[in-house]
Order: sequence, then structure tokens, then C-alpha cells
Amino acid sequence: MSFVAWLKAHYDEKGPVRWLAFLLELIAAVVLMALMLITCIDVVGRYVFNNPLPGSVELTQISMALMVFAAMPVVTWRGGHIVVDLLDRYLHNYVVKGLAFISALVISVSFYYLGSRIYQLGERSIRRGEVTEFLSISTGYFVQYIAIMSWFTAFGMITYGVYRIFFQDESN
Repeated sequence: MSFVAWLKAHYDEKGPVRWLAFLLELIAAVVLMALMLITCIDVVGRYVFNNPLPGSVELTQISMALMVFAAMPVVTWRGGHIVVDLLDRYLHNYVVKGLAFISALVISVSFYYLGSRIYQLGERSIRRGEVTEFLSISTGYFVQYIAIMSWFTAFGMITYGVYRIFFQDESN
């Protein structure tokens, strides 16, 4: 099976969104693997050699941010969040889709403004030269990454997320 055939079989998205979903999930998977290696090296170093990995807490925190915010756009536009649908079977399909659309708007606007504020905090962090305690890694760039992925989540939700609400076949 070719890679493109595998991608089509495992991803429901259409067009470039399929490739984007794969790329973002690949980033999250690679970071998760790195997080696992960091943890294993730290534990072995701590208990076998009595010498833990320096800065492992910082690397873990940065890895968690990279992983979560790489997966967030995909989870959001797929509607993979926890949803309480107690009344969906009693309400008309148009009402359910209308409520989903309002939810998508609220999510998009929230992520946009959240991203704007986080980006400002990242700029301030870069201006002040803030770095992590042990490894002296600049924190501002990671904060700006979080803001950019928040904007990307907002854009993905208002475009592809709304497309999925209104135009995707119900049988999928």
C-alpha cells in the first residue's frame, strides 16, 4: 500500500486539510516520542547512575506545550472534544446544526483573542530576554508558538469545522 493510499484510508479530511492533519499529528507523535525518551533517560540516570538528566523538567514542559498545541487544531476541527448531547435526539437536525455553528463561532472567536493576548505575552518575554532556569532556552518563542497554533485552531474551526457541521455527509 502506498503512503497516499494509507493516508486516504486513515484520514477522513479532504484535500490539503488531510495533509495538514497528518503533519500536525506527526509533530505531536514525534514530540511524544521525545518526551518518552527524555523521561526514560531521566529515570535511568536518576535511579541507576544517581545523575538525572539536567533540565528534564523544562524539556518536559516545553514538549507538553508543543504536543498539545500541535494536536489542538486537529481535535477542534474534527469535533473531538467532549460533547454533551442529551437533547440532540429530541431537537430537529437544523437546531442541532445551528447550535453547533454557534459553538464553532464561540470557539473561533475565543481562540483568536486568546492567541492575540498570548502572542503579546510572547513578544514581551522575548523583549525581556526571559529564559528557562537551567537550560537558558528562550521561552518567548514557545509562547508565540502557542499563540500561532491558537490562531490556527480558530481559523480551522471557522473554516473546516463549519464545513463539517453543514456539508459533511451524516453517514460518515
